[in-house]
Amino acid sequence: MSLLATHPTGSTAQTVAQSRARRRIRHRTVITVLALLIVAGYLVSLMVGQTNYSPADVLGVVFGQDVPGAGFTVGRLRLPRATLAVLAGLCFGLGGVTFQTMLRNPLASPDIIGISSGASAAAAFAIIVLGYGSTAVSIVAIVSGLVVALAIYALAYKGGVAGTRLILIGIGVAAMLDSMTAYVLSQAAEWDLQVAMRWLTGSLNGSTWTQTLPVFVALLVLAPVLLGQSRNLSMSQLGDDTASALGVRVERSRVIMIIAAVGLIAFATAAAGPIAFVAFLAGPIASRIVGPGVSLLVPAALVGALLVLVGDFAGQYAFGTRFPVGVVTGVLGAPYLIYLIIRTNRAGGSL
Repeated sequence: MSLLATHPTGSTAQTVAQSRARRRIRHRTVITVLALLIVAGYLVSLMVGQTNYSPADVLGVVFGQDVPGAGFTVGRLRLPRATLAVLAGLCFGLGGVTFQTMLRNPLASPDIIGISSGASAAAAFAIIVLGYGSTAVSIVAIVSGLVVALAIYALAYKGGVAGTRLILIGIGVAAMLDSMTAYVLSQAAEWDLQVAMRWLTGSLNGSTWTQTLPVFVALLVLAPVLLGQSRNLSMSQLGDDTASALGVRVERSRVIMIIAAVGLIAFATAAAGPIAFVAFLAGPIASRIVGPGVSLLVPAALVGALLVLVGDFAGQYAFGTRFPVGVVTGVLGAPYLIYLIIRTNRAGGSL
């Protein structure tokens, strides 16, 4: 009898182990493929343009050789732009999926809940009203993004933070901040308006190493913080009570994750502007291709990098005229947002 009773248990354990192994293999395969696609897209963005260069010329510039013609075009124009595209995409993807996972809702993206709007409103004010330069505008955007995120968290806190409450409060705060941005833009002089709109659209035009370095440092410091919270983030999907019972210090972990995720979003936004919907799209796309039961942090970060890199390249060369990357990603993200809301309503759910 004991053998008969224990046989199903052993079979079940073996099935679970096999399922976990398959998920791990799929997870690693997806990460590898995404990384290879990013490398390929990065090289193409360096080689292709109004003037095309061979892989040997591009690699020569990357490794510091003096290649006639390519030295300026690749080294001074394309290389910082492509590098910033990858770094900003990693930040947006990683920050966005952290919020979506933590609040258990795909609408809980910094694009939707007001964090990007806070950075944008502050940057527009700094450009138009205060007349700040690019470095000061970046600092203002970073600080404002953090302040707005903590304010939304404080407003949503009531014996804990419910995802729906935070999303609704964030949407309201975003609407208010967007109205402030529109008012500031309506008072702008023509030149200031052009500068502000180029920043608010989300653009990699004129990217420099000075813009790129802070994003790299932020990613180097804050990404390990979020990766270190990966287990707590996964446990938070079970609900606050269950996560707490499993040993997670819920509020402490949540504050750490919010600060790290907002920091990544704010630094990327300060460098490239609020590139629309990358933080919103990266997580769901990663979830579809990776499947359930594994961490989405690394896959979503890679998807974000690929979206920005490909979107910027398409905006430059795929159409009759050039578009900022934020326009291209906005065209991709807006229909998905509408689809998500319709699907949620049909399923009888709420935000």
